Amino acid sequence: MKRRTLTGGERADWLRLSRTRGIGPITFFHLLERYGSAGEALADLPALAKKAGGKADVRAPALDDIKREIEATQKIGAAHLAACEPEYSACLAAIEAPPPVIAVRGRRSLLNQQAIAMVGARDASAAGRRMARDLARDLGQAGYVIVSGMARGVDGEAHAAAMETGTVAAIAGGIEQIYPPQHDRLYAMLAERGCIVSESPFGYVAQARDFPKRNRVISGLSLASIVVEAAERSGSLITARFALEQGREVMAVPGSPLDPRCKGTNRLIKQGAALIEDVEDVLQAMQGISPPAFDEPYAERFDAKDAAVPPALTRAVREALSPTPMRVEEIVRAVDAPHRLVLAALAELELAGEALTHVGGTASLAV
Repeated sequence: MKRRTLTGGERADWLRLSRTRGIGPITFFHLLERYGSAGEALADLPALAKKAGGKADVRAPALDDIKREIEATQKIGAAHLAACEPEYSACLAAIEAPPPVIAVRGRRSLLNQQAIAMVGARDASAAGRRMARDLARDLGQAGYVIVSGMARGVDGEAHAAAMETGTVAAIAGGIEQIYPPQHDRLYAMLAERGCIVSESPFGYVAQARDFPKRNRVISGLSLASIVVEAAERSGSLITARFALEQGREVMAVPGSPLDPRCKGTNRLIKQGAALIEDVEDVLQAMQGISPPAFDEPYAERFDAKDAAVPPALTRAVREALSPTPMRVEEIVRAVDAPHRLVLAALAELELAGEALTHVGGTASLAV
């Protein structure tokens, strides 16, 4: 199925199914494959959960609650976009198990322009802040939208420097949530002149566990990610890891080995990330990189025909899982079965409360 604009009712169904507890992105798209529409999946959800021996609570939220969320979102001038819709970022839609629905505020046209992510330390040095500003400004003038996470430090500098040419902020809380609070002015500028994206419910206050999800959206919206100052085990390195898993380019600005804020970026360079000293380095690294097409490589999930899952395969998939999340591709190799059938087995296990699917295309045992 090609990209298409959903009706209001269809979009509400997508949002309702995506807000159902116990259904992660992987299971969401399998149900869409199996039933052909979110509405049909919702109608059969109780029977499906019962058939799976469901121990998990997979009841969908009330339709009235979803309508209230849609109305609250529209009241602030934002809107919901489903992953199959033309205005939804084709770059984000191309990752495995993208957010089924995102809330968007501001200039939605920015989502389908070529973009580069820029992330880095919240307590960035003066040199790091200047580097972020210079790169964001110059890349904007070269035609790239700058994507970041609206955090203090590198994120804020990148957004501000690219405000005139185009910038997108992916946030962890609800679309109206301003975090950090001191970025209230930056948020207002992004809402008017840039774009803000969230996959969280309206009114949701982000927790620490939500920021990796946000980071995967930052990298997913972008053809490449540049890291400017990042300590070991920082959130910026999580963004870089997601970018690599999504098949996107990773670049890093080198720094002093004496500065802990540069340990992560220097290690990325040692591991093969492109070394960036100025905008020309970025433009050279971007040569030959083109936006992924919507129908490559994952759009078939919207059209695939249902297939029965042999019980033996479901058992094999469960045995392959562990409490530690593992890539779906690793599970496919472990059980030596078609990718689609493994996704179907994972969906059954998640509905049964025995497995969990996570952002970034991973799954684990439910513990």
